Formats: sequence, C-alpha cells, structure tokens
Amino acid sequence: MYKACIFDLDGTLANTLCSIAGFSNRALRECGYPEIEVDRYRHIVGNGVAVQLHRMMDIVCPNGWQEADLQKVRLLYDSYYSADPLKDIRNYPGMPQLLQNLHRHGLKTAVFSNKPDSWVQPIIAKLFPAGTFDAVRGKCEGIPCKPAPDGALLLAETLGVPPKDCLYIGDTNTDMQTGKAAGMDTAGVLWGFRDREELEAAHACTVVSEPAQLLEIALHGLDKAV
Repeated sequence: MYKACIFDLDGTLANTLCSIAGFSNRALRECGYPEIEVDRYRHIVGNGVAVQLHRMMDIVCPNGWQEADLQKVRLLYDSYYSADPLKDIRNYPGMPQLLQNLHRHGLKTAVFSNKPDSWVQPIIAKLFPAGTFDAVRGKCEGIPCKPAPDGALLLAETLGVPPKDCLYIGDTNTDMQTGKAAGMDTAGVLWGFRDREELEAAHACTVVSEPAQLLEIALHGLDKAV
C-alpha cells in the first residue's frame, strides 16, 4: 500500500523524555530557576527547541521573562545536549524489529525531527544499525520546523517516493499536522508523549498502540489499523 514510512524521533522512534527533561532542568537549575516535573515535558516538547524553551520559561517565570533570560538557559541547554546527545535515551520495544521488517518488505524509511540535525544523526547512528534508514533529517538552516511540511516533502523527494505513497508516523498533533500538510497519510502512536484524544483531534488517519500494527498498515493499508 505504501512505498515509504517517515518517522518522527522523540516519542516515536525513541523514548527521549528523560533526556530532554534532564538537560532542560539542569540548564534551569544553573540559571537559578526551579525544575519542571519530568512528565510535564510531554507537552513542552514537539515544536522545536525554540518553542520548547519559551514554554519552559513561561512555566518557571509566570510573571514574565526577558529574552536575555531565555538565551542564558538556551546556551546551557544546547551545550549540555551537544556534549552528550545519547544520554538517557532508549529504544521503544518492538521498534527495531518493525524497521527490519519494513526493509525486508522493500519499504523505504526515513527520520524527520525538529531536534537539531547535529543531535539527530548520532542518536540514530547509536540506536539503530547502519542502513536502517534511507534518509535522516533533523532541523537544518533554511528548513522550517514542523508542522511546516517542507522537510517532509524534501524527504519524500530524497526517497524518490510521491507524498501520497508515504505514511507519516508520529506521536503528537504537530506530526499529524505535518503529514497532512505534506499530503501524506498519518499514523499516530500511543507509546509516545501524547494521548489518543490529541491525535484524533489532529485528524490522524489511524492511531496504533504497538509498533507491529504499523507493519500491517504499511503493507496492507489503513483498514488494517486496530
């Protein structure tokens, strides 16, 4: 049914919640701000680092903050993440097997993340064997963050697959909006950072609870969703 699957990274391919929260809270703490509960980061992340930092500052400084304050936190956050982008990141059960099976059946696979590309590349290289993905793209200069469809469309072009033949897979409303804007069918996953209500409100074509379901959908179409 599909010729390619494009995956979000955070909350879809890998559980990065503790990693993001750890670097974020370390930066906040170093700047004299209170830490944010780890679980709250489920709704803080998803639209790129710039938006993430704005949301963090709104929480720790509810009475307002200055751009210079945000930049101090951002400088530390970026430096911590750049120094150890693999810290506290782990695979979701069943994801490596899903990717192996997709390739075995001849489907192309790609990664598209709002995380900076310089962080995405080593994360993917560490978590998955070489050759698992046909293309990997993080945030690059000149390409707007999701939900803008530009990056997804560039990946489809790189893969040589029309957008209509791509299945876009993610765990947030941002991902569902990205796929729809790019003219791709979308699959929302429930093992990530958000819930079914959000994914359905964002008009996900289907919502799945385990990676194995994605193989059936990719091979046989949306009527195989469970």
